[in-house]
Amino acid sequence: MKMFKKICFVLLMTIFLSSCSTTSSTPSSVYGGSCFKKPTDVDDCRKKAGQGDPNAQVILGWLYEEGQGVRKDYKQAVKWYRKAADQGDGLAQYTLGLMYKNGQGVRKDYKQAVKWFRKSAEQRYKGAQYNLGDMYYRGQGVRKDYKQAVRWFRKSAEQGVVRSQIFLGVVYIWGQGVPKDYVMAHMYLNIAAVSGDKTAIKSRDSIEKKMTSSQIAEAQELARKWMRRH
Repeated sequence: MKMFKKICFVLLMTIFLSSCSTTSSTPSSVYGGSCFKKPTDVDDCRKKAGQGDPNAQVILGWLYEEGQGVRKDYKQAVKWYRKAADQGDGLAQYTLGLMYKNGQGVRKDYKQAVKWFRKSAEQRYKGAQYNLGDMYYRGQGVRKDYKQAVRWFRKSAEQGVVRSQIFLGVVYIWGQGVPKDYVMAHMYLNIAAVSGDKTAIKSRDSIEKKMTSSQIAEAQELARKWMRRH
């Protein structure tokens, strides 16, 4: 039992630390247009951004965030992300949420992070859905609410976010926002393990020791059905 609890603790710490990453979709992989044919063409992007093009505002924010073609400047990144976010751009809303969550270019503010994650999550941006679930799980910027955390983890898990799949495994192990259920925990960890995630594999193998062979078989069948649907 002590070893099992230790593994669960390591599992939680792994996904907690990974959730602090600011990694997001590179705007040039999402948007098209002349501004993005040469991402380091800052002048062209700045011109279009100044004219109010939200796509150009996002890419200009990204250039400042990453220091591509300009000196890295988080405050300028936030400025341009905000302009696009205010126009309803989901990627900008997600990235602005990350900036608030991590205190980059702005004072760390979990309530603002939740605000922007929610706007983006409602547009089905999977990274925002995961982060919103994470905020509910930890009670950062919102009252801790495991049911809401599960809701958003499930939405992003269905879009292939491995960390959400792992988190769902965790909540089913401990009965957080859902009934304690090793079969469901195994199912989600097994789904995450398909990606090769070592934490998911180790955790899945650990809970198998607490399950019967029929429970394992049931979990495996549920995982196969889930993956065919999603």
